[in-house]
Amino acid sequence: MQDISMAGRDKAANQLEEYKRAKGSPDTLTTGIGSPVGNKSASMTVGPRAPLLMHDFVYTDEMAHFNRERIPERVVHAKGGGAFGYFECTHDVTKYTKLKPFEFVGKKTPLVVRFSTVGGESGSADTARDPRGFAVKMYTEEGNWDIVGNNTPIFFIRDPLMFASFLHTQKRNPQTHLKDMDMFWDFISLRPETTHQVSFLFSDRGTPDGYRHMNGYGSHTFKLVNKDGEAVYCKFHFKVDQGIRNLSAEQAAQLAGSDPDYAIRDLYNAIADGNYPSWSLKIQVMTYEQAEQFRWNPFDLTKIWPQGEFPLIPVGRMVLNRNPNNYFAEVEQVAFSPSHMIPGVESSPDKMLQGRLFSYPDTHRHRLGSNYLQIPVNCPYNARLRNYQRDGPQTVNDNQGGAPNYFPNSFSGPIDDKKWMEHMDKYSIGQVGRYITTDDDNFTQVGTFFNKVLSPALRENLTSNIAGHLIGAQDFIQKRAIGNFASADPVYGQMIQEKIDKLKAQKQVKIEA
Repeated sequence: MQDISMAGRDKAANQLEEYKRAKGSPDTLTTGIGSPVGNKSASMTVGPRAPLLMHDFVYTDEMAHFNRERIPERVVHAKGGGAFGYFECTHDVTKYTKLKPFEFVGKKTPLVVRFSTVGGESGSADTARDPRGFAVKMYTEEGNWDIVGNNTPIFFIRDPLMFASFLHTQKRNPQTHLKDMDMFWDFISLRPETTHQVSFLFSDRGTPDGYRHMNGYGSHTFKLVNKDGEAVYCKFHFKVDQGIRNLSAEQAAQLAGSDPDYAIRDLYNAIADGNYPSWSLKIQVMTYEQAEQFRWNPFDLTKIWPQGEFPLIPVGRMVLNRNPNNYFAEVEQVAFSPSHMIPGVESSPDKMLQGRLFSYPDTHRHRLGSNYLQIPVNCPYNARLRNYQRDGPQTVNDNQGGAPNYFPNSFSGPIDDKKWMEHMDKYSIGQVGRYITTDDDNFTQVGTFFNKVLSPALRENLTSNIAGHLIGAQDFIQKRAIGNFASADPVYGQMIQEKIDKLKAQKQVKIEA
């Protein structure tokens, strides 16, 4: 009997299998300078929960190259739309943070938001099954503050060294230039920490009804610091005021053909009609003591903080009330980075956040130039900019005139002020190494999502969506992926297997006919 998984597959679909047959055993992995790599699955840190080390060339070599792979569109989040508006503080949270936008109830801060799909190119469909980027830039008196997240509170991976490989699998096969099911599911099934986000992705929330009907999340763990220098960890949640609305797989597919710009069109028209979309910003707060004692790593981006233990605290409301005057100038050129932080918010030991602090500004300098912060949409116009950065391509302001360009100096150049010092953390000394996280608990929260968040009807949709996509991969990959879902809940894996078996039977009937 013909192998059903291979039946009907053309040369393009089988490219990776053909390469494997021709290649035989794999070569030793190297960096860009040809140096052998001992471990490609973990960044180098001081202890398992500490920040990354800048001397980790395996990571910087990987990311610096990855950030320069696409010209000129964004490496990821290439397709998107944006709008302008304001944030209004509605609740006093100054006991947690000295952030300027939260300074007092009633304060309004101008902002820009960009929504996007993640894996598709600039011309791809808005309704593709994909996470949605959700990036906010607030123009404050102490600089620009960016919250750069997605429409899900989690992500596929927890170590930034895996980021380039993960995104490659979401894009195109380098030989066929086609989306490749083997690439996608091979990586997903080999990295079980992806199971949580994959479950979100193939649920109904994987195809939101435009950008106006989805939540946004900072996703990472951040640190908030108040005026007394006291710090807590936090997560940011933008809860959509219009209500969550999703498209069925069939509706999303239909719109991909009839109106691939559906989400951008919907957002633009709503604002043009005066139907301004809004989101309520809320935070979760965790003390340092709670983080030390928590039952899993609180900085793990593949997991949530349970709201029953860390309830949502209301902060304010974001309203979008102006469309861009020019898409290229104000949306294509807008540049967000998690490293764009102001007093009151700082980074945490979240490894993925640490990796993005380097990656995002690096790719902006590649894509937009070393002076990308002089572009009007990126300029911190509400703050008074004074520093020692000069020259470079596309210098379009006065280049700070005759002010000295070195520090320290005796000629009235800007000086530092200790009142703006960052909060000081203490880390226990640990051994430097690559700490493997593959065996962390990857499935408990997935099981909770499947059993307690999804209704029976939504479980049917989720497993049908996975089966319809997973069947395009080879049998051994299917088996491995289903094993991961079954580890979260045996019923979860069983439902997918039954649906795949049914699809294979239907396919066999067609072949025999």
